[in-house]
Amino acid sequence: MPPTDHPARRPRVWNGNPYPLGAEYDGSGTNFALFSSSAQGVELCLLGEADASGRRDERRISLTEVDGHIWHAYLPDVRPGQHYGYRVHGTWNPADGLWHNPSKLLLDPYARSIEGEVDWAPACFAYDLDDIDQPNTDDSAPHVPHGVVSDQYFQWGQDRPPKVPMHRSVIYETHVRGMTLTHPDIPAHLRGTYSAMAHPAVIDHLVRLGVTAVELMPVHQFIHDHHLATRGLKNYWGYNTIGYFSPHNGYSTPSGIGHVQDFRTMVRSLHDAGIEVILDVVYNHTAEGSHLGPMLSLRGIDNHAYYRLVDNDRRHYLDFTGCGNSLNMRHPHVLQLIMDSLRYWVLEMHVDGFRFDLASALARELLEVDRLSAFFDIVQQDPVISQVKLIAEPWDVGEGGYQVGRFPPKWSEWNGVYRDTMRDFWRGEKSRLAEFGQRFTGSSDLYMADTRRPTASINFITCHDGFTLTDLVSHNHKHNESNGENGRDGESHNRSWNHGVEGPTDDPEITELRSRQRRNMITTLLLSQGVPMLLGGDELGRTQGGNNNAYCHDDEVSWFDWSAIDEQFLEWCQRLIRFRHDHPVFRRRRWFQGRNIRGIDDMSWFRPDGEEMSDNDWEQGFAQSVGVVLNGESISSPDRFGARIVDDTFMCIFSASDGELNWRLPASRWGQRWQVCFDSYRPEMGTPSQPGTTYEAGNIIALAPRTSVVMQRIDPARSLAPLRPETR
Repeated sequence: MPPTDHPARRPRVWNGNPYPLGAEYDGSGTNFALFSSSAQGVELCLLGEADASGRRDERRISLTEVDGHIWHAYLPDVRPGQHYGYRVHGTWNPADGLWHNPSKLLLDPYARSIEGEVDWAPACFAYDLDDIDQPNTDDSAPHVPHGVVSDQYFQWGQDRPPKVPMHRSVIYETHVRGMTLTHPDIPAHLRGTYSAMAHPAVIDHLVRLGVTAVELMPVHQFIHDHHLATRGLKNYWGYNTIGYFSPHNGYSTPSGIGHVQDFRTMVRSLHDAGIEVILDVVYNHTAEGSHLGPMLSLRGIDNHAYYRLVDNDRRHYLDFTGCGNSLNMRHPHVLQLIMDSLRYWVLEMHVDGFRFDLASALARELLEVDRLSAFFDIVQQDPVISQVKLIAEPWDVGEGGYQVGRFPPKWSEWNGVYRDTMRDFWRGEKSRLAEFGQRFTGSSDLYMADTRRPTASINFITCHDGFTLTDLVSHNHKHNESNGENGRDGESHNRSWNHGVEGPTDDPEITELRSRQRRNMITTLLLSQGVPMLLGGDELGRTQGGNNNAYCHDDEVSWFDWSAIDEQFLEWCQRLIRFRHDHPVFRRRRWFQGRNIRGIDDMSWFRPDGEEMSDNDWEQGFAQSVGVVLNGESISSPDRFGARIVDDTFMCIFSASDGELNWRLPASRWGQRWQVCFDSYRPEMGTPSQPGTTYEAGNIIALAPRTSVVMQRIDPARSLAPLRPETR
């Protein structure tokens, strides 16, 4: 539909200001500001109400005020709820990376609220589908999302960030829609939304489980890829961002208060329960894809500025992400876009931290990963962002992209080495004992040299990308046929083990062993130094049927099944998390010293015969069992008031051996008596209904195959100060 320019409908236009970028309603009118250094003209497009066909009338306003490549105007008559976009005029020269095409309605990169979706009509593409060098002149407005002027007022009340110290954190990675869509206690019209995440049924589950933070898979506005839409699938995970300021509109409540306010209500509700909100953010690429992708926003606004182009072939993009493009971290306005976005989510949406997808891509100023890149320098000095939780996925798909242990001091990292080591250990791989010891104690070999602490390591065994914990012990091979890619997608080397049968089985011995292995792995995870991260649904026994790349499944493959909860395993997880919270020896702020403190070592490792491990013992390739004593009297870091932290002393035994072991407890200098708290072979052990067995120093324990046991020292006389609860 052509633009309507009737004088009676023409809005008043004032000069406005170049800052802030985006559409900013100040209570009287709205300031619009858009950066483009390559535009020759910019039109602000105000969209009217949609008719029955979904089309909207459009009023175009030429922006004549330009300061520092920022095109701006103030419209005193524009209020929240106004739909808008931009049309940018300029050079059309795809060979030089210039794709300006004013027939395409472009999304404001700073839009606080976004409505609509991409319907993948030919008009969504800047070029003629039969000749890429020729522009497509069809109007894209009816086929693409657009911005909505948003009222930023919200009654936060007494909301305060929980500010859980990192060493006390237990992170729960989950998906807004997948976690809530089938929950029977959530009203049907709320399921799959931010409001569902705020529902008491979900919050009660999280509180009972004991997690301190939810790490939400992408909630920035994203689109569903063309190749998935043609196969009836969706980009369920959401790693296809098109708007860095708007909560994804697909998770809003129908006929509700809008996705911006829904999101804020969710954050406020989680904070009321003491649970932090961490966002999984995708600043490494956008949904516009390769040079053959759609024109939705940045490509049409300023392709040279926003994306990394091949130096001698600027039609094409440098792609460090495997998604078609990479944002240009060398450009100041790209850095500003990201930092403005991060600050917005902290200051205006009250989130508590970020997990950066493919974070190595953010460190590529030239081609190599540079830990001193401008992005990390800016984050370091920013008074807002430097104070929240910063977690890197420390790899991308480019050369040299695997950067575990190499991020700046204030950052934590997903520790992929931990994941691989623990999977290998529990499936019985040889020569993993020394590696197991490093990972269990916080991976000091990766993080200690740079003044970082054990909290630099985000420990995980499963995450959204790969098998669930149930599938990890049930499948040797991925089963991704339903993804429609002939099994080519997803990781092929999963370090998994089906324990004798591929997939579900009625064999009671295999079923019991699989359950025990899940208990072994979650016990190791929750008692390791560092920060544990659980994959949401693992505590329930969730399965994806062996699919290890369910990114495209908005269906039963990905949704939590609340009707099939493994109650015994859920209770095991709850007990272990509570145990970790109760005992600071398992979540030390500082590294083990490995030396004598107050007459006894802070920790020591043991062989099955009760003798301390020697250097040579660690190198025995056949060894698959180890014990460790953690001395609660020797925690070296004080609490926030300078008082000494004192805990009980524990012994943990981990045996991946396929045979029963006669395990001798160490000599009495480590403790006279020990009581079992957890035994993965007998999960009822240590519960109120069945107190754990007590052993004397030097006793022999008949240790079942593939078992983990945790024991607490209960000597009758202890010269210890009373345990002081941590208040940090």
